Amino acid sequence: MSKNYFEILRAGINSTFQDLGRSNLYHIGIPFSGAMDNRNYLLANKLTGIHYDNPVIEFAYQGPHLKYHGDKINIAITGDVSFKIKKGDNFIDGECYQSFILENNDELDIISTNKSVYGYLAISGKFDLKFQWSSCSTNIKAKIGSNNGEKLSDNQKINVKEINQNFISSKLNYVNKKIENIRVIKGTNFNYFSEEGKKIFFENEFKVSKLSDRMGMRLDGKKIENNVDSNIRSEGLIKGVVQVPPDGNPIIMLSDHGTIGGYPKIGVVISADYDKLVQLTPGTNVKFQEVDLNSAEALFKLYDLETQNLISQI
Repeated sequence: MSKNYFEILRAGINSTFQDLGRSNLYHIGIPFSGAMDNRNYLLANKLTGIHYDNPVIEFAYQGPHLKYHGDKINIAITGDVSFKIKKGDNFIDGECYQSFILENNDELDIISTNKSVYGYLAISGKFDLKFQWSSCSTNIKAKIGSNNGEKLSDNQKINVKEINQNFISSKLNYVNKKIENIRVIKGTNFNYFSEEGKKIFFENEFKVSKLSDRMGMRLDGKKIENNVDSNIRSEGLIKGVVQVPPDGNPIIMLSDHGTIGGYPKIGVVISADYDKLVQLTPGTNVKFQEVDLNSAEALFKLYDLETQNLISQI
């Protein structure tokens, strides 16, 4: 066993290894996967002084409780997260978007996310992981990726290698913003829906269902009427596409989505809104707002520029 490792005292809820995901595999049924909230993933890695595409631990709602063994290491947590660090008999209240040093036998207890879903733990080293198709991202539905395609588990040990010994303290003043209007472009089956159904989609509120995970987000609301066909020949899907099954309640495809589907597609969430979309907790009310393709491209460029500016501040 490596002399540097984390011992998992409590695995938390849906804690997995993630990175930037896999590209160019849709043709064999493999989605991108990767970190749900790309901005917070990138910021976590930059705060630890490590390469931007380093694997991290992504957790939902409750994170892992870890005990560290080995040489000093820098860690950072991003998102809206409550956590504590135990050093001997002393407890330190952690702050997101700030680096902390863990020493031998220190404990890190990631208690919960606050009014959001996902948080990220990055380290100034590398988790010793097996890569599949040039990525460690774990897709537990398909059993793909590091950790044998499984979530982290209690009493597991995670080896660490190549620790960066540059322990410069890093901090970023950043607050995650909420989103109320989800901007979308029209989907390929937009004209399958009645004028009343289109009006409902853009003018009514929908509620995020508890039946949401890394694969998709189900929404509850007034039924969106389809006046052509509620089932179609299976077609390719992309991240962010909004399908409407026969019950009339939209489903937004997320990072671990299936690559084909047979429900009509009324819209696609723009890339600039995706990071905020995935942080919406069950019970949150949202509305859809239509934008055209040119606007969607411009908004993504602005969002990407803002992300790069935040990274440059660290």
